[in-house]
Amino acid sequence: MTDLTRRAFVGAVGGGLVIGFALPLKRRAFLADAAPAEATQVTAFLRIAPDDSVTVLLPHSEMGQGIWTSLPMLIAEELEADWSKIRVEHAPAAPAYFHTVWREQGTGGSSSTNSEFDRLRKVGATARDMLVRAAAERLGAAPGTLRAEKGFVVGGGNRLSYGSLAADAAKLKPSEDVRLKDPKEWTIIGKPHKRLDTPEKITGAAEFGLDVKLPGLLTAVIARAPVFGAKVKTFHAEPALAVPGVRKVVQVPSGVAVVADHFWAATRGREALTVDWDLGEGAKVDTDAIAKELVELTRKTGKVAVENGDADKALAAAARRLDAVYEVPYLAHAAMEPLNATARIGADRCDVWAGTQLQTGDQSKAAEITGLPSEKCFVHTTFLGGGFGRRANPQSDFVADAVAVAKAAGAPVKTVWTREDDMAGGWYRPMFVHRIEAGLDKGGKLVAWRHVIAGQALNPGGELDHAALEGASDSPYVTGTPAHRVSVHSPRYPIPVLWWRSVGHTHTAFAMESFIDEVAAAVKRDPAALRRELLKNATRRLKVLDAALDKARWGKRAEGGIGRGIAVHESFGSFVAQVADVSVDKGKIRVHRVVCAVDCGTAVNPDGVTTQMQSGVMYGLSAALYGQIRIKDGQVQDTNFDDYRVVRMNEAPKVEVVIASTGGKMGGAGEPGVPPIAPAVANAVFALTGRRLRSLPFKLA
Repeated sequence: MTDLTRRAFVGAVGGGLVIGFALPLKRRAFLADAAPAEATQVTAFLRIAPDDSVTVLLPHSEMGQGIWTSLPMLIAEELEADWSKIRVEHAPAAPAYFHTVWREQGTGGSSSTNSEFDRLRKVGATARDMLVRAAAERLGAAPGTLRAEKGFVVGGGNRLSYGSLAADAAKLKPSEDVRLKDPKEWTIIGKPHKRLDTPEKITGAAEFGLDVKLPGLLTAVIARAPVFGAKVKTFHAEPALAVPGVRKVVQVPSGVAVVADHFWAATRGREALTVDWDLGEGAKVDTDAIAKELVELTRKTGKVAVENGDADKALAAAARRLDAVYEVPYLAHAAMEPLNATARIGADRCDVWAGTQLQTGDQSKAAEITGLPSEKCFVHTTFLGGGFGRRANPQSDFVADAVAVAKAAGAPVKTVWTREDDMAGGWYRPMFVHRIEAGLDKGGKLVAWRHVIAGQALNPGGELDHAALEGASDSPYVTGTPAHRVSVHSPRYPIPVLWWRSVGHTHTAFAMESFIDEVAAAVKRDPAALRRELLKNATRRLKVLDAALDKARWGKRAEGGIGRGIAVHESFGSFVAQVADVSVDKGKIRVHRVVCAVDCGTAVNPDGVTTQMQSGVMYGLSAALYGQIRIKDGQVQDTNFDDYRVVRMNEAPKVEVVIASTGGKMGGAGEPGVPPIAPAVANAVFALTGRRLRSLPFKLA
């Protein structure tokens, strides 16, 4: 617990209580990049106002994953708060709100709830203790004779509300140690709760980035490079300036911005603008050629990630060999709300409004562009209309655009990416190819596993692309095979790539769970039975596998015309198994039902976990059936939902979720539902048709 000055401790709400504390950071990689060794300041806050409302300042971004509800539940549980009095705000960008394991304020890696589980409960318990002590002083009673109960401190016939005690509590020094509840005492954690953000999203009161309004606000769109890496040579602003409503045309690092009174004028002005580009090497990019190169790379060993025994020798001596190549394309994040940000720059401060996943990174970028100190750059986080990793861009590209345009225009500006700008703007999930070769003994047991992965690295130049290997090099199928080797090639291409919902697991799960099904077919084993055997020591995987099989009634024959497939995978500390029921009609795959079992440790809000599994299935299914970004002569071919399709309502399967917690360490919920669906569907198609689908998106015709 850190000592707090009276000035730092008392919050902006008159008579209210603001509570915060610091905990040491653990050192951990932030997705693909390692965090610096030194990092000690992480602070969490809550406010208690005289009207008895309790406001949680959320250190993370709400982008549909439900943390607007699950994180306040942690505080409310220990605070003994009245749930109907809970309010939530996005916290400002500041080191005080650093992620507990990154030296950065951000949201990603399915880590919001598990990273906050201890510290936000402690925030609530600390505030509860201070309120009880304040009540004890007022009543002349011993604190031990009082108790907190649903927003009140009660005892001896007295009942004092938190709002009436907040000012007195603020004068007390926080206790060094406070008691946290035993899980048996929980009344909020682990119980289903409706989302706190639902009412304002239904009524339209919720503010997303596109909703931001300011006095004198202008709107800008940018004429962006037609190919990755292209640079502006010259441009002619006059035709754009002739469009009614266009105020200015300014060059910025990402292209040429047309600034106007409103979006329509800005887009019309951009259409009239002429820009001469130096295309550079980006004009040669072709994803078909990249795919062929990656396939060739997998014919030879890359950088070795894990190795045991002599896989080459064991393969040569095996009684039977199996091999397969799996291919996945570049993918866009395709969030419903296109990228946007609003910036207003004054003489001594810069304000940015954005739906962002990386607040302090964006704050640093705003400081760099404006020349102001970071503490003079204020990032106001709005709701996010989807993120999936795209709004945690390490270059803060969409925020940098807004600040650069506002600086050049000398006015507050909302910079908006059209859907086509967004889809063609890069930062894709990389294309990958997996080549897996396995050796079996005479009894059909795995004795050799040789696996080569090829694709762009998220962190180029590193020793190993761990994001490409997760879910493969550490798979129990691999480590349980006596002789094994997994290696990776990380070629460079002028295509910006980024983490995408579930990162490397998006493709490793497809390869691993498809291939193990191929092994089962080769040795004439039930694919579920073979998995049970191979996962006998992987307790949590085995539990979700059995839960999904039981719910799906795996042993019962599927209806005529229905194929059934299974996949099980661990990602972000959680374990998910899915059974898919699939039909095929005239070359079109239809997924009718998905049973999804998940073990994420403690499910803080079971309703939230359920909806995240359903969401993950739909997101992963969209990629499996349709998703691909194709580039020819440097030009992105898939730029809107007519050619980059997602699963529509009439195609959506029924998704039944089983929370099968083992009581193990808490994992995430936002991403783990994505990886198993593609292999489950592929395996179901094989069960129905006998045809193996080894490339995404699936094509039968």
